[in-house]
Amino acid sequence: RTEKSSVATNGGGARAFRAPGHPQGAFAMDSLMDEIAEKLGIDPLEIRQKNDDNQIRQDEYVLGAKEIGWHRRRKISGSDKGIKKRGIGMGSGQWGGGGGKGTKARVSIHADGTVEAVTGTQDLGTGIRTVIAIIVADELGLQPHHISVKIGDTAPGLPSGGSGGSQTTASVAPVIKTAVVTAKSSFFEYLAEQIGQSPQDLVTKDGKVLTKSGEEMSWQQATAHLGMDTITEEGHWAEDLREGGAAGTQFAEVEVDTETGHVTVIKIVAVQDCGLILNRLTTESQINGGVVGGLNYALLENRIMDPQTGRMINSNLIDYKIAGPTEIPEIKAIAFDTDQKVTGIGEPATIPTAGAIANAVYNAIGVRIRSLPITPDKILTKLSEKGKA
Repeated sequence: RTEKSSVATNGGGARAFRAPGHPQGAFAMDSLMDEIAEKLGIDPLEIRQKNDDNQIRQDEYVLGAKEIGWHRRRKISGSDKGIKKRGIGMGSGQWGGGGGKGTKARVSIHADGTVEAVTGTQDLGTGIRTVIAIIVADELGLQPHHISVKIGDTAPGLPSGGSGGSQTTASVAPVIKTAVVTAKSSFFEYLAEQIGQSPQDLVTKDGKVLTKSGEEMSWQQATAHLGMDTITEEGHWAEDLREGGAAGTQFAEVEVDTETGHVTVIKIVAVQDCGLILNRLTTESQINGGVVGGLNYALLENRIMDPQTGRMINSNLIDYKIAGPTEIPEIKAIAFDTDQKVTGIGEPATIPTAGAIANAVYNAIGVRIRSLPITPDKILTKLSEKGKA
């Protein structure tokens, strides 16, 4: 039975973290998994491999363990010699990211060769304009800079699902793909009739339209056959576009100074299920950003409230700590891509980080910190208690 009560504070309203609720749950679950493994005398990686039914994550375990050098992990936690002790740990995560209903998009091919893609979605800084341009350009054999992308306007009757929950790309990409495929098909039917070819004999490549018989024309020459007409087609969301979840795993190596309690993260390997990768640079950037957010959650971010007044007393970036250049470790982002789905990854890369760091800290010093952030005072207190035991 649980009893709860509400208390008014002056600390400001709660706001969502990346992957709300998931980093917290994953931290607890991964800590527990390592504790169970230790009691059973099983390697933490092995116990996950034996009990995890997610095949993508099973493959990710192998990649991540190899990259971090899991074989170097000390079998007896806390057995490293010296004041500064190193440890290796791992964590796992799962996120939805499967897209949302209601999204529509429109692709138009004009007689002057311009191509326009329109949808009501928003760009929160995650690069959805680039994603849309890449999808349309790839289908039409053009370059992304040739595509005019217009977003944020629902007036044309093109609603879009919300941009929260890492759903933007997952919602928009399949619909844009449907729209451009349909527009291309309609254009080929129109063009084939004009030039006496079969639509099935036409292909686009490198800014040209090619025929099976070997004839070719530039994209602009081909679209000029439209005259006063424009090819416009819409794409609509279908439930079968949704594929379940984005699985990820992370491995962390840390160094703990047992005199000061300071934790230095040496390296984090993040293997993240990304579905079909539409832009590798932005994908890896999202993974890096998620890992840094998870590191903040694990070691630094902490809202301190005055128990007498209920006010937040560290509401500035001097006292409210976040990672800077000296705290951010080497991050190896491994984008695990498949062609089975398009998924959003703005949030899932944050989920496993805290658990991986916490387990690495335990492997280094042999005492477990059960609350976040893992601060020097908590480490020194636990080490002191261990020394007295």
